[in-house]
Amino acid sequence: MHYRPLGRTGLQVSVLSFGASSLGGVFRATDDAEAIRTVHTALDLGMNFLDVSPYYGATKAETVLGRALKGIPRDRYVLATKVGQYGEGQFDFSAARVTRSLDESCVRLGVDFIDLLQCHDIEFADLNQIVDETLPALVRLRERGRIGHIGITGLPLKVFPAVLDRTPPGVVETILSFCRYELNDTALDGLVPYLRQKEVGIINASPTGMGLLTERGVPSWHPAPPAMVAGAKRAVEYCQSVGADIVKLAVQFCVAHPWIATTLVGSANPDNIRKNVGYLEDPVDFELMARVLDILKPIHNHNFTRGLPANRDPLIA
Repeated sequence: MHYRPLGRTGLQVSVLSFGASSLGGVFRATDDAEAIRTVHTALDLGMNFLDVSPYYGATKAETVLGRALKGIPRDRYVLATKVGQYGEGQFDFSAARVTRSLDESCVRLGVDFIDLLQCHDIEFADLNQIVDETLPALVRLRERGRIGHIGITGLPLKVFPAVLDRTPPGVVETILSFCRYELNDTALDGLVPYLRQKEVGIINASPTGMGLLTERGVPSWHPAPPAMVAGAKRAVEYCQSVGADIVKLAVQFCVAHPWIATTLVGSANPDNIRKNVGYLEDPVDFELMARVLDILKPIHNHNFTRGLPANRDPLIA
């Protein structure tokens, strides 16, 4: 496993890291014992960055992760959780609620310190509140030694500069972006020079576009438009026809970016984690990758967006 610096935080994180949303049964019904084995497998294979949220599985993911971490030395992992989103359509970024949320998460996770606390899906928030109330509350928690670092997460890329341009250097230390750096969409790359200038660490998530680039295909709730789904399916089918694994290609593509500190993958199955880590050791089939990227050209950077109208990215479809 290779490790990279996470912006100016001083943290060294594995290039492939563990997204714990799956522990909450977000994608399928899960067995807690198997989920706990999955976390232990991830740690044993060198995945030292663990990302979770109280939103995932209505606090179940944090609870299961906390059980998995019991007895694990605290210096073996970098723990990230989130504040602000608590249920479907339930957001509260007030200073009082995010402070209480940290306390609740620490109890569920069985820790007294969170390495990285992130504002969750800020596209659904009034960004004035994020800048003027939420982030100052998190700075106070950082000053009190309750958390190590502060981040923001979201789907629309425009929300990141909208917040970073209005906060002093060092307030926001990381961003977490998902579905915007993968085989079919590399729009996040356009923000990389800006984020590097700000010394903000980059966390990438959903290298398969929340199922878009998988043989199983997208779940029923997936927001991608039909043309985007069809375009991705053509790439999946091509890989199937030549006996290749598009998930492997997707993971290798993401971790190859030198300025993305880490890419999150999620599973509650230890074998899947072993496969994902194994992809890092296998040589990249550049000829196959070029062919797949060519197949995906008609939908390159086609996207979907969400959040308050003022926070949404323009649609390319």
